[in-house]
Amino acid sequence: MSEQVNKFLGDSPFRVLIKLIAVSIFVGFIMSAFGWYPMDIFWTIRDFFFDLWRQGFQALGAIGDYFLLGAAIVIPAFIIIRIMNYRR
Repeated sequence: MSEQVNKFLGDSPFRVLIKLIAVSIFVGFIMSAFGWYPMDIFWTIRDFFFDLWRQGFQALGAIGDYFLLGAAIVIPAFIIIRIMNYRR
């Protein structure tokens, strides 16, 4: 059982705990120096996805506009070509 835990963690549980504590202190120091807080990161990620969602629908609206503009030319041209080929 102990070997499976070591394999899962990548090292002994005590050494992994020490490494996690050291990295947590380092990351906490860096975040404090930049004035970053966990909730700020959460809100930034949330805002990113909301903006992506809104921009995505605007892009789909633009694609719809392009489709209608192109279809105004392509569909009648297609019908005319098909009618002209049908007579032959």
